[in-house]
Amino acid sequence: MTDHRPTYDWDPRSDTVLDNPVASFDDMRQRCPVARSEYMGWSVFRHEDVLAVVTDHETFSNQVSQHRSVPNGLDQPEHTPYRTLIEPFFTDQRMALFEPECRDIAAELARAIAGRKQVDIVTELAEPFALQIQCAFLGWPDSLQEPLREWAHENHEATLAGDREAMAEIAQRFSRYIHQLLETRREQGDWAPEDPTTDIMRSTIDGQPIPEEDIVSILRNWTVGEIGTIAASVGLLLKFLAEHPELQAELRDDVDKIPEAVDEILRIHGPLVTNRRKATCPATLQGRQIETGDRVTVNWVSANRDERVFPQPDQFRWGRDQSQNLLYGAGLHVCPGAPLARLELRVLMEELLQISGAFAPTPGKAPVNAYYPASGYQHLWLDFDAS
Repeated sequence: MTDHRPTYDWDPRSDTVLDNPVASFDDMRQRCPVARSEYMGWSVFRHEDVLAVVTDHETFSNQVSQHRSVPNGLDQPEHTPYRTLIEPFFTDQRMALFEPECRDIAAELARAIAGRKQVDIVTELAEPFALQIQCAFLGWPDSLQEPLREWAHENHEATLAGDREAMAEIAQRFSRYIHQLLETRREQGDWAPEDPTTDIMRSTIDGQPIPEEDIVSILRNWTVGEIGTIAASVGLLLKFLAEHPELQAELRDDVDKIPEAVDEILRIHGPLVTNRRKATCPATLQGRQIETGDRVTVNWVSANRDERVFPQPDQFRWGRDQSQNLLYGAGLHVCPGAPLARLELRVLMEELLQISGAFAPTPGKAPVNAYYPASGYQHLWLDFDAS
């Protein structure tokens, strides 16, 4: 039988794409907005098509992994009770209670780089901030920060290489961390710390305790999302502000503008590149025929740069309609932790702009891009003025 499936339209692991992903996504959005590759299946680049995929939960399933992933790898109706369980951890009240600790962490890191030259923002600020914030929010010991850093780096490398054996071993290592934390809390009984980890451990769904593997999965997904995207966001924000000193000064003078600026800068180049879906039935996008079982990868970075929604997408503009910004996703699986991420990035920007002094790119030290599936930078050097 003749295979009438389309040939591959692009190679997302080519040097051209890895070296300059944003320009490559822009090119694909214009030239081939729904494209097929061996590595990703179907990639969807335009805003309207990304929305069509992520809001059609019957045609495009989130159950794409061989392993259970809670809650982002669940479909309805199973997704709903887990989402209901998780959302209360990110209420305005909880964010307000966490803000002082978040601010202390941000201020300490800002003081450590104030007035210094050739600061590698990724290793000295972005990653430490993401790790410290994650452990503080979940009530994890500081001693777990370095293992989590190593785990996140190895997980990224294994994902990029497509090394399933390594990915499985890395996932098991993370599971051991969490099992130990949960066991310690059980031994402490009523004396266990009051934090999200203990709360999830004691929660029920439909009157039944949550299986331990589901608890581990929830915490793993929070950790992957938090460490990777927050660290990437910090690098992306600071590089942009370093290259736009007038905007940096404007935000330093009026911190109330920071939330809108953060969303707009990360619309231009976001920290999360893609998410996956799987077609449950035949579908058509931009004239391309998608068959049942096909992998479909939505490209958030490209969607947020779609000229049809955001004219002159490379430009920072005050007053854009940020309700169209897909920085935190859309549909049933829109990021539940968005309030925490917004709090963290706002507070860090406030403290940096007030404490660390004006900053600019270090002359002669070009940033080193992160490779997919990461976004942002592996290394980014900035000079801070003494003030």
